[in-house]
Amino acid sequence: MQDGSGDAAKALPGLVSAQGEVPIFRPGDPIRISTRSPIGHYRVPIYLRGKTGAVEAVIEPAAIDYEKEGYGRNAGSKRHYYRIALPMTEIWPDYAGSPRDGLRVEVFETWLERI
Repeated sequence: MQDGSGDAAKALPGLVSAQGEVPIFRPGDPIRISTRSPIGHYRVPIYLRGKTGAVEAVIEPAAIDYEKEGYGRNAGSKRHYYRIALPMTEIWPDYAGSPRDGLRVEVFETWLERI
């Protein structure tokens, strides 16, 4: 995998990107991880749902939604994964370590909310 900003489509004049090909978030964007509680196996740990952080990197290229794919509901559409940086104090309010400590996690686009 490569990190990038998804600028490849911008380099070709007149190119129209399909839905999901251009990332909707950029490095530095503040985000919240969705608090949904769907039934089944989902790739976002419960203890991270509702937590806020920032996009550290866009993961290129776009990929299929493996959660939907596992249930046979994906028709090959692609979106992005993002590396999210969360301060440890956001995850564990009583965290006693350095305030610079954090967790990095890759989260699929459909689980992220802009704040």
